[in-house]
Amino acid sequence: MRAFTVLILIAAAAAAAYVFGAKAGRSRYREIVHASRTFLNDPLVQKARVRAVKSAKQATKKATKEADRLHRRAVKAMG
Repeated sequence: MRAFTVLILIAAAAAAAYVFGAKAGRSRYREIVHASRTFLNDPLVQKARVRAVKSAKQATKKATKEADRLHRRAVKAMG
């Protein structure tokens, strides 16, 4: 999962570098923007985004509870 995230970030950086450095001009920029918007508005991508946000929220809750538990344990051990 982590490797996939890194791959996506590299692809996004490469796309951004191409857009900003392209000599193809405004028309190529518009093609790229249209393609990215089409991708982001795809129903499958939207479902995946919703699942990712839900998963992140659950992981955050779990990590917060665990950090709180460990904090209480450390405070109890100190004094």
